[in-house]
Amino acid sequence: MVANKLYSFFKWTVVIIILISFILNIVFLCFALSQAPKCAKTPRYPPKGKHDKRSMVFADLTNEEYIQVRDYMLKQKDLDLTNDARAKPSQNFIFLIELSLPNKKDALNYLDEKSAKPEREATVVVFHGTSRYIKEYVVGPLPNPTHFRDVTAERYDKTIHINARTVTIGEYGLLFQCIETHVFSKLGKLLKESFDVDKDKAINAFEQMPRGVKSGDRATWISFFRDMSGMYIHPVGFEILVNHESLNESDWKIERLLYNGQYFDTVEGLKTQYDAGNVNKIVYKKTPDYGSLKPKSRPLQVPPQQLYLDGKRFSVENNHVLYLDWSFAFGLSSLTGMRVFDVRFKGERIVYELSVQEAISVYGSVTPGLALTKFLDSSIGVGRFAHELVRGVDCPYDATYITTHRYIDVSAPTRYENSICVFEHNMGQPLRRHFADFFSNSYGGMVNSALVFRTITAIGNYDYMWDFIFYQNGAVEAKVHATGYMSSSYLVDGHDKYGHQVAYKVLGNIHTHFVNFKVDLDVLGVKNVFQTKDMEYVNVSMPWNPEHHAMVPQLVEKQPKTEQEAALRYGTKTPRYLHIASNETNRWGHPRSYRLQVTTFAGDPLPESQPEERSMSWARYKVAITKHKDLEQTSSSLYSQNDIWSPAVDFSKYIMDDESIVNEDLVAWVTTGFLHIPHSEDVPNTVTVGNGGGVILRPHNYFDEDPSIYSPDSVYIQPGTEQSCDTNRMACVAQETCSPVMEPFTYNGFDGVMKFD
Repeated sequence: MVANKLYSFFKWTVVIIILISFILNIVFLCFALSQAPKCAKTPRYPPKGKHDKRSMVFADLTNEEYIQVRDYMLKQKDLDLTNDARAKPSQNFIFLIELSLPNKKDALNYLDEKSAKPEREATVVVFHGTSRYIKEYVVGPLPNPTHFRDVTAERYDKTIHINARTVTIGEYGLLFQCIETHVFSKLGKLLKESFDVDKDKAINAFEQMPRGVKSGDRATWISFFRDMSGMYIHPVGFEILVNHESLNESDWKIERLLYNGQYFDTVEGLKTQYDAGNVNKIVYKKTPDYGSLKPKSRPLQVPPQQLYLDGKRFSVENNHVLYLDWSFAFGLSSLTGMRVFDVRFKGERIVYELSVQEAISVYGSVTPGLALTKFLDSSIGVGRFAHELVRGVDCPYDATYITTHRYIDVSAPTRYENSICVFEHNMGQPLRRHFADFFSNSYGGMVNSALVFRTITAIGNYDYMWDFIFYQNGAVEAKVHATGYMSSSYLVDGHDKYGHQVAYKVLGNIHTHFVNFKVDLDVLGVKNVFQTKDMEYVNVSMPWNPEHHAMVPQLVEKQPKTEQEAALRYGTKTPRYLHIASNETNRWGHPRSYRLQVTTFAGDPLPESQPEERSMSWARYKVAITKHKDLEQTSSSLYSQNDIWSPAVDFSKYIMDDESIVNEDLVAWVTTGFLHIPHSEDVPNTVTVGNGGGVILRPHNYFDEDPSIYSPDSVYIQPGTEQSCDTNRMACVAQETCSPVMEPFTYNGFDGVMKFD
């Protein structure tokens, strides 16, 4: 008994000593950390060069400029404009205001100090409901505009019919009222028994596009989903076709209904058949909230974070960025999204414009909501939905965040806090390295640290993460990743060929993702050529043994001369190396060029026999090279979605005239993307891993050697110098340990969401 008591006393004494030791260690560690110097807030070695205010020629409109343009247009009595964000289709409404880009020649002359600054102007899109057409006006000069002019015919060479307009918040409100009045109020019993809908519970609408089957149509299939997290993967099996072509909402009508795979011509017909028991009824069944992104495990620790021990090596001023040898201007279009201009490396302009152009998805389904669906996102606004980025998740915690303003489908400009982020990022692998093991011993390497310029746009169900990445070897990458929720449909007979089942009565529908980038490379000026390089095996006689032949790979170089020769279609063999080249040569006599390296290719484009294909004709081509024209600014347009059969911009016409591309100012239009066959791991939502694509602009004989050899990030180690800081800064990191200086976490992203009430 005594022995047991002694053992118990000894055991608890040891436990208490260990606990006290653990607590003291934590206290000492916290004290030590509190004594560590703070990491640098300002860079020890400031970025090279100086910020250039001439970048402001590409800057988005300021909040004040938006208001000036709006107020100026509202004063034009002959336009009879309303400033009501809930404007009816029959009214004249300012839908969009944004920067009108200057002509390239004028901008270049200004940037190169050869002429005065181009006049700053804005584009204003007006939906003229009273006249049944859409007009685009250029308003200037800014600030304090004094004149405007109609540029619609100049830009599109046609009249834009009012039915080509984007559905506004005002029209959405009227659509919801129409559905409530003509459908929900008459189907109370069906809605309750099938979907548990009552005065306290609702189902949500999600529209599909295009809105009809021919030019002039404006009839939309609307699918309904449970009012749950990630509603897009909770379809209920109920769809309706609303004809809202008339500008008078009292003329709108319900043309068809789909309930559990069965079609009805009228609401009354569905109600009668349902009440008579003549339809296969959907019986409401409570389902789990499998679309929720709320964590199923409580977060217990902070994931790894990156620090700037010596301060940030980049700088952002106005719309201009400096990073090591790089500089560029930036903007964010409400329609097309992220874009950069005047991209320079070591002082030489490499790219005039690198920009997102369009993102489309083509769906397959047996039900009408998705059977004809082809989403063209710039018609809704790719940049429009760039909301606040979450610090530490969407971007590194200590990134630099930039606030933007936009004016689209509103009555006053909207502020979007922290909607762009900029950060330097350790890409996780060396940019280059070699360990010398034979004859002499050494190690040479360099971390792949690059600058990332990012925004994320949540367009309905899908979120697209857009990155422009600037590497220290002179390469630039434009990249997109998709996440968010897939679109789904209710399981009915015949669904097997259109995707995979991912939940109870839920089909994840097969669809494509196509993304188009504009790459206006200016390689040592605007007089460039397009070159291709590849390989072929040639049967060669060996010089030292002529009787012996071998198949040896050889270089094959070609130079397409016209736009049609340089339009590289999907489904055809494409040369592996594509170059925009100058007439100058490097030290070794090779044309100085930049290579276009497409990292992924999309699924099959829509067949050209389909009438909707003309609105997305850029998707025919992996890469297309055209001669620069200021009137060929974009590959798509605001009007492509809602008049998909008679597009205002048909990209194929850029190529049809087959102009010379020899010693011309060339633009590359690059299509990337992926085919998405949804699977169960897309629940709760799609991850970015493997779901993306892009293009890398790589120097190819542009330099005489890899320019990163001059980077201060290089590491070189020889036997006996392992601890030397002279050529190996990594040896000093432990001595320079510092505690981070973190900004407090804030989030205001819900301030700019669409509100229908």
